[in-house]
Amino acid sequence: MSLKKRSVSLYGHQTSLALEEEFWAVIDAHLKNSGQSFARFIRELDDKRLEETSNQNLASYLRVWVLKSVMTEQ
Repeated sequence: MSLKKRSVSLYGHQTSLALEEEFWAVIDAHLKNSGQSFARFIRELDDKRLEETSNQNLASYLRVWVLKSVMTEQ
Protein backbone atom coordinates (compact mmCIF):
# COMPACT_ATOMS: atom_id res chain seq x y z
CA MET A 1 0.00 0.00 0.00
CA SER A 2 1.28 3.39 -0.92
CA LEU A 3 0.46 6.71 0.65
CA LYS A 4 -1.26 9.41 -1.37
CA LYS A 5 -0.89 13.03 -0.31
CA ARG A 6 -3.49 15.76 -0.58
CA SER A 7 -3.04 19.38 0.39
CA VAL A 8 -5.55 21.63 2.06
CA SER A 9 -5.54 25.05 3.70
CA LEU A 10 -6.74 25.08 7.31
CA TYR A 11 -7.34 28.58 8.62
CA GLY A 12 -4.73 30.07 6.32
CA HIS A 13 -2.10 27.39 6.91
CA GLN A 14 -1.26 24.97 4.12
CA THR A 15 -0.99 21.36 5.25
CA SER A 16 -0.82 18.02 3.53
CA LEU A 17 -2.32 14.71 4.57
CA ALA A 18 -0.86 11.35 3.60
CA LEU A 19 -3.23 8.38 3.70
CA GLU A 20 -3.44 5.04 1.98
CA GLU A 21 -5.54 5.05 -1.19
CA GLU A 22 -8.18 2.83 0.45
CA PHE A 23 -8.87 5.53 3.05
CA TRP A 24 -9.10 8.21 0.38
CA ALA A 25 -11.63 6.06 -1.52
CA VAL A 26 -13.98 6.03 1.49
CA ILE A 27 -13.51 9.76 2.05
CA ASP A 28 -14.12 10.50 -1.64
CA ALA A 29 -17.34 8.43 -1.60
CA HIS A 30 -18.53 10.35 1.46
CA LEU A 31 -17.78 13.68 -0.22
CA LYS A 32 -19.61 12.63 -3.37
CA ASN A 33 -22.68 11.50 -1.41
CA SER A 34 -22.75 14.51 0.90
CA GLY A 35 -21.88 17.17 -1.67
CA GLN A 36 -19.44 18.63 0.85
CA SER A 37 -16.15 20.08 -0.33
CA PHE A 38 -12.89 18.43 0.68
CA ALA A 39 -11.67 21.58 2.44
CA ARG A 40 -14.85 21.96 4.49
CA PHE A 41 -14.90 18.26 5.43
CA ILE A 42 -11.28 18.38 6.64
CA ARG A 43 -11.80 21.66 8.50
CA GLU A 44 -14.87 20.31 10.33
CA LEU A 45 -13.10 17.09 11.28
CA ASP A 46 -10.03 19.00 12.42
CA ASP A 47 -12.20 21.23 14.62
CA LYS A 48 -13.84 18.16 16.13
CA ARG A 49 -10.44 16.52 16.65
CA LEU A 50 -9.15 19.55 18.51
CA GLU A 51 -12.25 19.62 20.73
CA GLU A 52 -11.89 15.93 21.60
CA THR A 53 -8.13 15.50 21.91
CA SER A 54 -4.85 17.21 21.24
CA ASN A 55 -2.88 13.96 21.18
CA GLN A 56 -4.03 12.50 17.87
CA ASN A 57 -2.72 13.89 14.60
CA LEU A 58 -5.12 14.68 11.79
CA ALA A 59 -4.15 11.74 9.56
CA SER A 60 -4.76 9.29 12.40
CA TYR A 61 -8.05 10.97 13.21
CA LEU A 62 -9.13 10.59 9.57
CA ARG A 63 -8.25 6.88 9.58
CA VAL A 64 -10.39 6.36 12.68
CA TRP A 65 -13.22 8.37 11.09
CA VAL A 66 -13.09 6.08 8.04
CA LEU A 67 -13.14 2.98 10.23
CA LYS A 68 -16.14 4.22 12.19
CA SER A 69 -17.88 5.24 8.97
CA VAL A 70 -17.44 1.79 7.45
CA MET A 71 -18.50 0.06 10.66
CA THR A 72 -21.77 2.00 10.87
CA GLU A 73 -22.63 1.06 7.27
CA GLN A 74 -22.64 -2.65 8.10
